[in-house]
Amino acid sequence: MTGLGNPAMRTLRIGITGPIGCGKSTILGWLAARGALVIDADQVAREVTAPGSPVVAEIVEAFGPGVAAAGATLDRSALGAIVFNDSDQLRRLEAIIHPVVRRQILETMREAEDAGVPIIAIEAIRLVEAGYPALLDEVWLVTCDPAAQHERLAARGVSPADVSSRIAAQTTLVDRVQPVATRSIDTSGTLAATRTAVEQALAEARPG
Repeated sequence: MTGLGNPAMRTLRIGITGPIGCGKSTILGWLAARGALVIDADQVAREVTAPGSPVVAEIVEAFGPGVAAAGATLDRSALGAIVFNDSDQLRRLEAIIHPVVRRQILETMREAEDAGVPIIAIEAIRLVEAGYPALLDEVWLVTCDPAAQHERLAARGVSPADVSSRIAAQTTLVDRVQPVATRSIDTSGTLAATRTAVEQALAEARPG
């Protein structure tokens, strides 16, 4: 693993990923209550593509004025229509955004370690593709059975058709993450059972 910041701080670095609807946010909330700094890679991506940012200008240059909206903002719907079903275009977009997101996350991690934060938890759907596992002490793959996944998404008000399409879009996620996962946490059971599993994972990650 690659160290960041002051190694004497002994900050535990955890990457968390897994399919939609399997409870990642709940686990991150528990870690935050334990003093963890939670970094949401999607949120960082939104921040670096804020109106007027250099990243927005680069995206518009790459994909054309059709993805630009008023006030130097992105027309995210138009951009999504271009990249959603075109893997080559998606890779072009990621090549613009991901290096900037990565730099921002690394800087945040360094600052947190220097400040003595006990745990850093990074949530990212494309954790493996972005190369974060090499920077982490732990990679947690959060999973659940399909019935629980459908039920939780439906409880959020997601339509049955959208539930199916969102789950289908992540069909290979588990297979991609499993080879680098330190441990898997199955959240199919009760909240209490999941919390026990998280506490056990923390105890194993930081013995003594």
